[in-house]
Amino acid sequence: MRPLPESSSSPPRRPNTAFRLLRGQLSPAEFAASVRRAAREIGEQVSCDARYIGRVESGAIRCPNYAYERVFRHMFPGRTLTDLGFTPREAVRGRPVGPAAVPAPRPEPEPRAPADIDIFEESELLRRAFMAGGAAAAAEAVRTPRRAGQAEAAAVEEAVRRIRLLDDRHGADSLYVHTARPLSAAYTLLDAGGHSRSVAERLYAGAGELAISVGWLAHDSGRLTDARSHYAEALATARVTGDPALEAHAFCNTAFLARDAGRPREAVRAAQAAQRAARRLASPRLLSLIALREAGGRAWLADRGGCERALLRAQALFGRGPRDDDPEWMTFFGEAELEGLEAQCWSALGDWGRAAEHARRAVCLQKPHFTRNIALFTTELASDLVADGEPEAAAAAADRALGLLNQVTSSRIRRMLEDTARLLRPHGRNATVAGFLARYQQTGRESPA
Repeated sequence: MRPLPESSSSPPRRPNTAFRLLRGQLSPAEFAASVRRAAREIGEQVSCDARYIGRVESGAIRCPNYAYERVFRHMFPGRTLTDLGFTPREAVRGRPVGPAAVPAPRPEPEPRAPADIDIFEESELLRRAFMAGGAAAAAEAVRTPRRAGQAEAAAVEEAVRRIRLLDDRHGADSLYVHTARPLSAAYTLLDAGGHSRSVAERLYAGAGELAISVGWLAHDSGRLTDARSHYAEALATARVTGDPALEAHAFCNTAFLARDAGRPREAVRAAQAAQRAARRLASPRLLSLIALREAGGRAWLADRGGCERALLRAQALFGRGPRDDDPEWMTFFGEAELEGLEAQCWSALGDWGRAAEHARRAVCLQKPHFTRNIALFTTELASDLVADGEPEAAAAAADRALGLLNQVTSSRIRRMLEDTARLLRPHGRNATVAGFLARYQQTGRESPA
């Protein structure tokens, strides 16, 4: 993880000897595996490898992100970040804590999220962190023959990680506008050329994953044409380098986009292409997710038999459990996501009762920090319930989803909630329905234009 930008007066990098002592006799790879196991114990999913441990111990990572902090505190109870050899987060950010630290005001302020995360603040940090490292390095690489190195590759990789973390918590709308320049900078680094083979591989993979992450933000914020372009860019990058992991990811997301864009046959074809690429990888969980993408396409084709076969395949593959070789981007894919995607299939097939059952399980199983997905699955539950003839229960679920939209900015979820509200209006004599509709209307008036 690349540290956040520091001022020119920042102290020189110092090895984290305290953290190195905690590793003991374990190799960096063995210690990284213990970090991943500890994360699973508390419901976190981090992608920790020997390179990450090495960067912590060298002092390149002065302060971990919030997910890693929770894992390290779980592994070493009672110890603070300082005890673990890290620099306090406010010192790393290089800015005061409080109102003066907030970026330039907008016409309408973004809603504050719980605890210590602010959507606009964090998305600005994402933009500045990469632009202070990766983009500046990219511009310098174009002006001079200096080659991009491991630090620039790490900047691209960290931009991807931060986008995913913020999307899990807040949705896409507040993030997408900040990602064009980092993505352009990543491909500028590639175009500069002259890299070592190891750096080139990291840059190609990182730029491709960044294109997919930006594509997903476009998808979730309703910019489907932009999303299709970004996924195509990632696929082209994968094909140039012969990277099956990146190719499988690009096709997997393309399948999801095609389904949402009303092109179910394309969704099935893209899922099948993703399966061919993923067979070269040792990840049953990846194949499970791809099978769910195929199931979604077949459901929208009204191919119930094909959908059910794909769902059974997805469940069997999921049951093989996680692997250390699972792609880093799959941190969102757990039992809750499995249930939520199956709910979408039954909904598309018109089996509303079964869809509501799976959507309800998805809500219950979702880990708390995946705020966006909790809002999504709760909205899907409301939609399924109203279609199944249960307006009061649907209104209650929709009301819970509405309450989450002060933390989540997703045009996709808002459109789904708007559809549910429209279907509930004929049932406005019910007190629960009436209460939701009044709160929904008030929220709409308060939202920025």
